[in-house]
Amino acid sequence: MSYLMKGFKCHSPAMGKVAGSLFKVHTLKNTLGINGQQFKMSRASSHLSSEKANSFNYVIVGAGSAGCVLANRLSEDPQSTVLLLEAGPKDTLLGSVRLMWKIHMPAALTYNLCDEKYNWYYHTTAQRHMDNRVMYWPRGRVWGGSSSLNAMVYIRGHAEDYNRWSRQGALGWDYEHCLPYFKKAQTHELGPNQYRGGNGPLHVSRGKTNHPLHQAFLEAAQQAGYPFTDDMNGYQQEGFGWMDMTVHQGQRWSTASAYLRPAISRPNFSVAEKTFVTKILFQGTKCIGVEYVKNGQRKKVFANKEVILSGGAINSPQLLMLSGIGNADDLKKLGIPVVCHLPGVGQNLQDHLEVYVQQKCTKPITLYTAQKPLNMVRIGLEWLWKFTGDGATSHLESGGFIRSEPGVPHPDIQFHFLPSQVIDHGRVASTMEAYQVHVGPMRSTSVGWLKLKSSDPNDHPIIEPNYLSTERDMWEFRQCVKLTREIFAQKAFEKFRGPEVQPGKHVQSDKEIDAFIRQKADSAYHPSCTCKMGQPSDSTAVVDPQTKVIGVENLRVVDASIMPSVVTGNLNAPTIMIAEKAADIIKGLPALQEKNVPVYKPKTLETQR
Repeated sequence: MSYLMKGFKCHSPAMGKVAGSLFKVHTLKNTLGINGQQFKMSRASSHLSSEKANSFNYVIVGAGSAGCVLANRLSEDPQSTVLLLEAGPKDTLLGSVRLMWKIHMPAALTYNLCDEKYNWYYHTTAQRHMDNRVMYWPRGRVWGGSSSLNAMVYIRGHAEDYNRWSRQGALGWDYEHCLPYFKKAQTHELGPNQYRGGNGPLHVSRGKTNHPLHQAFLEAAQQAGYPFTDDMNGYQQEGFGWMDMTVHQGQRWSTASAYLRPAISRPNFSVAEKTFVTKILFQGTKCIGVEYVKNGQRKKVFANKEVILSGGAINSPQLLMLSGIGNADDLKKLGIPVVCHLPGVGQNLQDHLEVYVQQKCTKPITLYTAQKPLNMVRIGLEWLWKFTGDGATSHLESGGFIRSEPGVPHPDIQFHFLPSQVIDHGRVASTMEAYQVHVGPMRSTSVGWLKLKSSDPNDHPIIEPNYLSTERDMWEFRQCVKLTREIFAQKAFEKFRGPEVQPGKHVQSDKEIDAFIRQKADSAYHPSCTCKMGQPSDSTAVVDPQTKVIGVENLRVVDASIMPSVVTGNLNAPTIMIAEKAADIIKGLPALQEKNVPVYKPKTLETQR
């Protein structure tokens, strides 16, 4: 999603190679300032034996949305030593976020969505139900992971998502046990209440532009008969309203900013970048450490308590399989010694697809002119100077959730509204004054899988999302297009509405809408569920409700891969919640719980709205 800064080039000096020991990394406190100094690294204390210096209580693989949370929470105990390993680079340059503006300026987000330097740059197999298109899947490979690449939309999902998890075998992960961890993570700029947090590391804010097209969208939704909700992360998800964003004082507030940098000076915490973990090490079925490659050298590091995988829904199952945990038949074919036959690894792959419905705008008020070179320079300079202006937002400031038809108990369609036009993930510049909605089903019935291509860790796995493989999924997408058109046709858009750009007025019949969806739908970048959490008696489960990998010892997975099923909304907030809750589990603390928190239910299910 490219909004403002597409095409605005900035040739920064390459990040210098990190010198010194891998394992004791300290930074000066002013890592956010423009004059921040480079990270200092000191060798492990000389009185430690080399073996002890190469051993930690916890080794966390992946400094992404979950890994940064775990690193912070586990290192709160000064007696626990924690090592965090990240395959990608830091998200700062010389300690400065300004010099890494492509990550930290909210409006510049597509630079890294489309850049292999900070991105695993995955692609799926050719999708047979989508005209054999190969789909692009960006995933973060940098401090902060995908929270350093995403559109900064903070959506928790619906309470019933978590109650469903519990029914699917993730006992203790129902809404009353998850809500406290959403709140623990969060500081909402509107202050704490029964649903929002007020003291957490993750700053959450609302958009500040008050753009007339956002206003028109919310007004049109109400004219179409949908409710306004003042907090879709609170009592009532259903309806349309202003969206929460992980933006703080005009900057992207990734988990690296929220959790990693505040912990980095702790003497018991170490972090390494450009460190590619290739294998989990076992003695029998006991996990003892990991093997990694750094600067071309293969090394090992040991964990005397636990190894925790937080690589995400692709990397975590891939690393498990590379290490001998997965379907035994598949592993044997690749010559990988089997440590534990766990056939659910890489299965149950779920994602959200979305499509853009675009309308030409008759007034020059969209972000089109902001994307002209001189305007981009002006916007960029204002952001670099004050962290304000059009560079200080992702512009996805309004949205909503609705039910696709009568009888659906809670929303299954999501909208993000944008006062701009996006083409090909933002890799192609906008061509006109236009606005659009990103719309897609939330609980698709199509389920996919991923498998190893080879035993080489450098080979991306085979990713088969199996999109649009059921008639129900096609029907829901048709509804998405029809219901969006109905909203765009309301009176509130009269003074802005030009011709429909996409799908276009020639697309009317179900058959034509289906063809458009197959040609234009794309991933919303929400892969999940590939290391499903469930009961050990469930042959498809990979981790138990304590996040421990079933069948082995001292190994956990904590990231979006352990979701039993995909939630109703974006995945960053739920992933952070998962890590907050898992940290308490690992520390042996009693689970937080908030009983009887009210959640909106429609007065009747006999109508769609």
